[in-house]
Amino acid sequence: MTEQARQLRKSILHMAYIAQDANLPSTFSAVEILRVLYDRVLRVSPETAADPCRDRFVLSKGQATMGLLAILAEKGYFPQEELLTACRYDSRVSMQADRTKLPFVEVSAGSLGHGFPMAAGMAWANHIMNRDASVYVLAGDGEMNEGTMWEAALFAASEKLDRLTLVIDDNNSIGRMVRMGDLSEKLRAFGFQTVETDGHDEGALAQAFAVRHPGKPMAILAKTVRGYGSRTLTEDRSWFHRAPTQKEMEQLAREVECYGA
Repeated sequence: MTEQARQLRKSILHMAYIAQDANLPSTFSAVEILRVLYDRVLRVSPETAADPCRDRFVLSKGQATMGLLAILAEKGYFPQEELLTACRYDSRVSMQADRTKLPFVEVSAGSLGHGFPMAAGMAWANHIMNRDASVYVLAGDGEMNEGTMWEAALFAASEKLDRLTLVIDDNNSIGRMVRMGDLSEKLRAFGFQTVETDGHDEGALAQAFAVRHPGKPMAILAKTVRGYGSRTLTEDRSWFHRAPTQKEMEQLAREVECYGA
């Protein structure tokens, strides 16, 4: 785990404690993906966030909103002090990203399975307007049980949207309920270029994003672990929408600090 990823997890823990709400295992599994996107891939900044030719990132996996907001604050899109207002009535920082409060959030999070179809629409608009811009979307493996995801995949491949990249945070959140089979094989059958990679290895993720895919949308299947970075979060399944007490936050922060050491 890089030091930047470690610090991002600590920031998320602090937000969860302040807000007294969170989905920590799901958020922690996506940290490295978010880091690579905002550190190495996306061509966007606070100064260009309104440029119609900017790259766009869509968080379809709304459970990871706290991770997205923490990294946006770190990158200067809004003051980091606002993270301390998480989930207050008048705060712009919420459990589900709200584009009406934070205009550099491309899509409001909420019902799963909606972000990817909207990202496909953005990529199609860029295509027909000849914009030199890419669209990236982060979805959870559980979202692949939604029919809207496969409708969007069929459309994206049909229109040859090769500036569209779907990243699936594959932490096996649905594997105990539904046999999804080989997602990579399924997406290739729909017309995607696919790459499977370690979703916690930032170097491997960067290489996956660099793979060329002319004439095809890309799907990156990032193999991850729910709660990665904390032994408690990986082993205890009771943390779905559970906020830590101060004592628990301090324990989790110590685990993050020592994880992998």
